[in-house]
Amino acid sequence: MPKIRKTAELMTKLRQDYIKSPSVIKNAPGINIFGNKIKSIMYSTDVAVISNSDADAILAVYPWTPNTRILDAITCVANVPILAGIGGGLTKGARSAALGQFAEEHGAQGVVLNSPTTIETIEQVRQVVDIPIFYTLTSEKKDIEKYINAGINGLNIAGGKRTASLISWALKEISQYDENFPIIASGGETDADISATILAGAHAITFTSYGKAEKLFQSKMEKYRKNSLF
Repeated sequence: MPKIRKTAELMTKLRQDYIKSPSVIKNAPGINIFGNKIKSIMYSTDVAVISNSDADAILAVYPWTPNTRILDAITCVANVPILAGIGGGLTKGARSAALGQFAEEHGAQGVVLNSPTTIETIEQVRQVVDIPIFYTLTSEKKDIEKYINAGINGLNIAGGKRTASLISWALKEISQYDENFPIIASGGETDADISATILAGAHAITFTSYGKAEKLFQSKMEKYRKNSLF
């Protein structure tokens, strides 16, 4: 019987430094969005980091009002699917719907609404976009059934240290509708945290790029300084 070969890897000298996804995320089952299997999702709006990452997708959310220029910049450099944040708190209603439509037209493969989002906003977004809508769940104080009926297609669970337990609660709530309802979740800081999140039922894991680019830059600058001494 022929031996199964290992994964081959191609790399060049100029492209060998990139932001790597935590390897444990490979154990997640993944979500297929329009034929793209997504397991690792990097949370970032840094275009330099986004264009130098091995993540399966990008979660483009940030604490300010969503801006079409920011999304346009990200779509110009991303080589993988984008899940675009379109508000849901201060930015809501028709404005979120317009941002969702813009995101779809610029190639985003999903939109993400944050925790304060109302049912009315979700319904407005659903009327104008054909791509998946992910609702960000942060506590058990939500009636998931209403959000599903309004048109969401998946959950983005961000419960901090309680993420795994929040996933377990959500699964009980949604099992009567779809036992394999898509769940994205924040993985935490360690491989053990990520594994616990996957075991709890997450299909895909978000991770942050915070500090990684800075460490890489510091390392390179240190090499440059040493070389300049000779």
